[in-house]
Amino acid sequence: MTDRPETPRPGTPRPETSRTGTPRPAALRPQDLRSHRWYGDSVSAGLRTFSHRARTRQLGYLPEEHLGKPVVAILNTWSDINPCHVHLRERAQAVKRGVWQAGGFPLEFPVSTLSETFQKPTPMLYRNLLAMETEELLRSYPVDGAVLLGGCDKTTPALLMGAASAGLPAVFVPAGPMLPGHWRKEVLGSGTDMWKYWDQRRTGEIGDGELGELENGLARSPGHCMTMGTASTLTAAAEVLGMTMPGASSIPAVDSGHERMAAAAGARIVGMVWQDVTPSKILTREAYEDAVATVLALGGSTNAVIHLIAMAGRSGVTLTLDDFDRIARTVPVLANLRPGGAYLMEDFHFAGGLPGFLTRLTDVLHLDRPTAAHPTLRAQLEGALVHDDEVIRPRERPLADEGGVAVLRGNLCPDGAVIKHIAAEPHLLRHTGPAVVFDDYRTLQRTIDDPALGITADHVLVLRNAGPRGGPGMPEYGMLPIPEYLLKEGVRDMVRISDARMSGTSYGACVLHVAPESYVGGPLALVRTGDLITLDVPARTLRLEVDEAELERRRAAWTAPEQRWERGYGALYQEQITQADTGCDFAFLARPGKVPEPYAG
Repeated sequence: MTDRPETPRPGTPRPETSRTGTPRPAALRPQDLRSHRWYGDSVSAGLRTFSHRARTRQLGYLPEEHLGKPVVAILNTWSDINPCHVHLRERAQAVKRGVWQAGGFPLEFPVSTLSETFQKPTPMLYRNLLAMETEELLRSYPVDGAVLLGGCDKTTPALLMGAASAGLPAVFVPAGPMLPGHWRKEVLGSGTDMWKYWDQRRTGEIGDGELGELENGLARSPGHCMTMGTASTLTAAAEVLGMTMPGASSIPAVDSGHERMAAAAGARIVGMVWQDVTPSKILTREAYEDAVATVLALGGSTNAVIHLIAMAGRSGVTLTLDDFDRIARTVPVLANLRPGGAYLMEDFHFAGGLPGFLTRLTDVLHLDRPTAAHPTLRAQLEGALVHDDEVIRPRERPLADEGGVAVLRGNLCPDGAVIKHIAAEPHLLRHTGPAVVFDDYRTLQRTIDDPALGITADHVLVLRNAGPRGGPGMPEYGMLPIPEYLLKEGVRDMVRISDARMSGTSYGACVLHVAPESYVGGPLALVRTGDLITLDVPARTLRLEVDEAELERRRAAWTAPEQRWERGYGALYQEQITQADTGCDFAFLARPGKVPEPYAG
């Protein structure tokens, strides 16, 4: 421990004060900082030290601005083509302000931007690339801690996976939801209403003029989707895990409170460095169980299943589909948010946000575990309230009695599949019907409206070769379109099965993440048009009604598709990607093992 005079000298760690006014001691001294290995005690400490200091002068910084202070990396996923993150350039300035004010030295690093809206075939293909970039940047530069700026679907898990693997103190700043959409008298939810009105366009209920108006009103500010889609689900998960400032996940992107939160995160990371609060102390088994319970009680995106399993793996925690199904039976759905409910994220924020929401789950949460901002989750929730019982339902009046995602097993998905059953029409949750099989999404798009296929509302639509390797990257194809002629008859939901994912803003009786996927020879590859398939969500089963002897004959006749890539990142992806039930991480990143610190001399 260092002595700390009333007016600290530059580079001397300052004690922080808890909510009770008790000083928190620093665990590190300036010479203990990781960055000290680059900068040393004096300009003559060594050639490399001299070089590092000289190049920092080249950047325009005085010695007293950075020597002996925590160096904080601000990893910014801002981009001109990522509308969810287009405001993060300004938020990085707020983070820097907080870092400076707390006695740290901020450095901004541009990292990959994974834009759900524009990147093809899917940003899921590149989640692990951003996780690798995050880990290696933090490891290879003279930084002591990090502030992670993200929020669009894949950026949250990627940044947290990389930070967990790097092991440096880190705090996450969510991009925040966009403002509610508007069209005429309608309040719109991005994604959710896009699917709804696109179907109305297909049936002729609205025309190109209305579609043009919707185009201008659907997404009207920076920020990620303002429904409880994948982005809001995962930023909420980051908050309950303890990796954000309290209440951060629901603050609208353009609200001034969002900038204040970013500055507070910048100040907090400096204290986390001095106190050596690393992700390993926050991202525990208990934290991940609380994240699962929260996601399920929010009625959150099915995509969270894959991402939380991958994130937990990077934290040395084994999380499985069975954990999701077990916890789902212990929590009700309390968030009345689209696509499964009525409200949007701004309503949720002003109803109490995640802190208020969690006060209604305290009996299932581990309240004595630490968070980035407080010694315990219990302390973090102190004083939190719910202000609107319609948006955040009380336990005695839930939207659904069980969590919003069900895990299915059966001969069609021996390693599991998932369904967001609260967003499906109830009569389809027990259903047997003949399959109509599509071997790829392009064929489905081209032929789905052809009456010659004879598809009825009782059929089960099956899409294969859309999984982790087959997609590639598990694109969000899982909300298979309903034939136009059935839409015109009023059909709005059908049982649909695939090894793909679907947008968290989507809805319908869509069975997703079938594992193992068809591209590697999973049972989905053996389904033929006309085979009966039985879905039974209450029993948690998905079954292909074909006898085992016939399936063995089909299996013997199956041939593996040709590999898609011969070189580049795609070849690495193809070689290393794991299946949906284990998180779709790269095998060489998911496994435990020692990684040496770089020699800075």
